[in-house]
Amino acid sequence: MGVIFICIFIPAAVRGQKLKNFIVEKKEIITAKFEDSSGKANFLIYPTLAYTPETKTEIGLVNLFLFYAKNNRQNRLSEINTFSFYTAEKQYGLWLDHAIYGDGEKWFFLGKGKFQYFPMKYYGIGIGAPEQGYAVVDNSNIQLRERVLRKIKRNFYVGAEFDFQRMYDVSFTKNDPLNYTYPRGYQGASNMGMGMGLVYDNRKNVMNVREGLFAELAYLNYSSSLGSTNSFRSTQFDIRYFRKGINPKDVLALQGSAMLNNGDVPFNQMAMMGGESMMRGYYLGRFRDKNMVAAQAEYRFLPFAFSNRWGTAAFLSGATVAPTTDKIVSSQFKMAGGVGARYLVFKSKDIFVRFDIAFTREGNGYYFFIGEAF
Repeated sequence: MGVIFICIFIPAAVRGQKLKNFIVEKKEIITAKFEDSSGKANFLIYPTLAYTPETKTEIGLVNLFLFYAKNNRQNRLSEINTFSFYTAEKQYGLWLDHAIYGDGEKWFFLGKGKFQYFPMKYYGIGIGAPEQGYAVVDNSNIQLRERVLRKIKRNFYVGAEFDFQRMYDVSFTKNDPLNYTYPRGYQGASNMGMGMGLVYDNRKNVMNVREGLFAELAYLNYSSSLGSTNSFRSTQFDIRYFRKGINPKDVLALQGSAMLNNGDVPFNQMAMMGGESMMRGYYLGRFRDKNMVAAQAEYRFLPFAFSNRWGTAAFLSGATVAPTTDKIVSSQFKMAGGVGARYLVFKSKDIFVRFDIAFTREGNGYYFFIGEAF
C-alpha cells in the first residue's frame, strides 16, 4: 500500500492562532486513535501522498482498520485496509488488503483484492530483456486472492487458496509494431486458480515485525475446467525471518522467495522482478519469466538509540528469472540495494513511515510508504 504523509484538510477561514490550535487538535485526535493501548479497534480515514517508479507521484485515500479479535491484546493484531489512488501516469484503482486472525488465532484469513486501470511498461520476457524499446501496455485488471487457513498445531496453518485474475481492454503501444512479437495473453486473459497452502506464522505485528518467522508454500492450478483462458500450474514459496539486531531496538530482516510456473502462462501472471518490496530500484516487471528466485536482507534501526522517533535502514537484494527451473542456476542474477529513513508515527502500534532510495545498474528508485517492505 503506497502511503506516506498524513494530510489534514484545513479550512481557509482558519487563521493565525486558530490555525495552530486547529492543527494541534487534529493531530491529537489522529494520534489518540492509534496510540490507544486498550485493545479497542482503531479506524481512520486519511489522504496520502506517495512516489514509486511505476506510478511517479501518487495521491490516494486510505481506510485503515486495526483490531484484536474480541479486543484481546493477547491475540495478534489484525489489519484491514482499502486504498484508492490516482497517479501522475494516469493510473487509478481500488485495493483491499487484509490479514485477519481469529480469537486464539485458530483461523487466519490472508488476502487481497484490486481493481485498477494501470498502464505499464513491458520490456519483454527473460533476464536479457533490453532496457530500451519497451512497449506501453494499456489495460484494466482485477485480482481477488484469498487464503482461508486453519491452525493445525501452534503456529502452523493449512487451508485452501483461491486466485482470480482478469486483464482486459489490453493494447500495446510500440514504435515498430510490425517487427514486434506479442507475448501470450496480449489480447487479455481471465484465469482462476484453486489450490492449497501451508503457512507457519508467529509474527505479532504484520506492519512492523521485530521478531518472528513467516513461511508460506502454496500451490495453485489454473485450469480451463475452472473457466480459465490459460492452463498452468504455479508453486510459490515465501519465507521471512526477523530477529533483534546488535541493539535491542534494531531488526535484522531476511526474506527468500520463489515463483515456479509451468504451462501456458500469460505475460501478466509471470514471475516479475522489481517493485516496492523485493528488488527495490527495478521497475515492477522490468524482468519477467515463468520462474523467479529472489532474496533480500535489511537491517533496521527502529529507532536510533538517541531518538524516540527517527531511524534508518539499509538493504540488499538479488534475483533472477528463467524460462525453466533447470536454467535458474545458470541465469544471470541482478542486484539492488539502498538505504532509507524511518519515522515512528504510531508508538503503541509500532508503525513507521519509510522513505527508501534504491540503487541498481540501471538507475535509482524512490519509495514512500507506511509500513516496512516485508
